[in-house]
Amino acid sequence: MLVAVAGIVIGLSWGGHPSWLPAPLRSLFVDQTTNERRVQAVMDLLARDYYRPVDTRKLVNVGLQAAVASLDDPYSHYYPPNQYRSFLDETNPQVSGIGVEVVKVPRGLRVEEVFTGSPARRAGLVRGDLITAVGSVSLRGRSSAEASALIKGRPGTKVTLSILHDGRLRQVSIVRRTVTVPVAASSLLRYRGLRLGDLTFTSFTQGSASELRGQVKKMLSAGAQGLILDLRDNGGGLLQEAIKVASLFIADGTIVTTRGRDQPTVVYTALGGAIAPRIPMVVLVDRGTASSAEIVTGALKDRGRAKVVGTRTYGKGVFQEIQNLPGGGALDITVGEYFTPNGQNLGGGGVREGRGIKPNVYAYDNPQDPGRHALAVGERVLASELR
Repeated sequence: MLVAVAGIVIGLSWGGHPSWLPAPLRSLFVDQTTNERRVQAVMDLLARDYYRPVDTRKLVNVGLQAAVASLDDPYSHYYPPNQYRSFLDETNPQVSGIGVEVVKVPRGLRVEEVFTGSPARRAGLVRGDLITAVGSVSLRGRSSAEASALIKGRPGTKVTLSILHDGRLRQVSIVRRTVTVPVAASSLLRYRGLRLGDLTFTSFTQGSASELRGQVKKMLSAGAQGLILDLRDNGGGLLQEAIKVASLFIADGTIVTTRGRDQPTVVYTALGGAIAPRIPMVVLVDRGTASSAEIVTGALKDRGRAKVVGTRTYGKGVFQEIQNLPGGGALDITVGEYFTPNGQNLGGGGVREGRGIKPNVYAYDNPQDPGRHALAVGERVLASELR
């Protein structure tokens, strides 16, 4: 049948007439041809008759962005070639800079984390330092993106920073280099004579599951009797990485099920190689826990593998795929919904925000000291599983 339809379409393109087609095919063919001609006619008229020269590439990009925006889907985007390159840079775990994680404050950028082995670590920067200027340029009042862009640069180039530490201002010169931004980190906590492994996991990027596996092994080798998986503010990422992460802790069975209009129902099961099920777990979540992070949390909770501590998660029940387009752009669109092992969709119907995952134990953080209270509750819950 497909060959026959293809033959009809080719025949029409070589001089046939749409009136020869059956009504449904004729309507489809005529509508598609008419729409294509209408778009091309508008582009031709603007390029030829508009009172000033028109950048047709810009028109196409703006038009495609508007078309995708009309879907009222906050997760679907059209990326023109230049924006897609920036998007890839943002999701690339390797960047050129000094190796710090920062947050915007009125006077500049406050250092939240200094990556191990980074130029910043060798220069003596520590958590809590305030970067007030880059060279002679003050960072006061500048956006986080603008301030960070001043610090980044080509590998091998030098940047001079003004650092405020404990009320004393100093200047340091740092040579930029390519830094791999870690998405997994760990530390061994001691709670009332127990050893607990605290795993921080920030994003589901390519290879992130392997990075987390290394941290899990590190904690177990250090004698951790239980694990805390911190997925707070983890906005998700790649579906395949979510399957791999869940498989670190779930030995077999369903992880997640996906369904789409143009895709068959797919049941993703554990890949094997999980740690011993006797090792208890707690997952820390908040409203920033979304997408792939919710898939992992939902699997661990539904399968009875972990207790969930924190607040309700974001409530995203759909997933996206990126399609590369001719000329370097890309289309990132919602292609289906996902369901936890218990058959629950976390969204609010389609792309609407839903109720998310309800934690087993609620824990609200103090805004003045974010992160500490929920972690303390997680330690207490995990300890109760060990006694």
